[in-house]
Amino acid sequence: MQRYYFMVRFLPEQANLALLTGRCISVMHGFICKHEIQGLGVSFPAWSDVSIGNMIAFVHTDIAVLNELRLQGYFQDMQEYGAFNIGDVEAVPDSCTEVRFKRNQAIAKMFVGETRRRLKRLEKRALARGEVFNPSKSYEPRELDSFHCIAVGSTSTEQDFLLHVQKENVQKREGAEFSQLGLATNQLLRGTVPEFDMF
Repeated sequence: MQRYYFMVRFLPEQANLALLTGRCISVMHGFICKHEIQGLGVSFPAWSDVSIGNMIAFVHTDIAVLNELRLQGYFQDMQEYGAFNIGDVEAVPDSCTEVRFKRNQAIAKMFVGETRRRLKRLEKRALARGEVFNPSKSYEPRELDSFHCIAVGSTSTEQDFLLHVQKENVQKREGAEFSQLGLATNQLLRGTVPEFDMF
């Protein structure tokens, strides 16, 4: 099935790319939840080991869905302000290689703040069951492939959180199975998107 995309390029030279990317993902999330859309993925054409890059692409099989997303107020306002360049909806070129951008929540567990939150939650549950809370301490070093953090705000909880995203090269295109944030996951959702490496 033919896929289509449009690209958003962030124009300011000194932009907080993680914040702008997160805002775009938040707008997309609200849009797909409101309209109950499935299979909308995101790709990061300028991804490198040092940066998530200054572009985000939205990919779907329905041109109308992408055209409507493209016209969301935030995108139009940022384009009028001169901060974004929003491309037209176009067919994905056959020459694109496939890639998987996945949210890896296991990365968050390595950070002190997240560990503290998890321990508090576990302690609360143990006390509710009438058990003594005695967490075991493990200091196993873990090795991870490179990742980038994207700052996203939740409208339901009104809390900010970080998405830890990794890029995984794949051999072939797989189904459009993405979370409501447009990303694959480690196990359940294994969707792939075009890499757009020509940009």
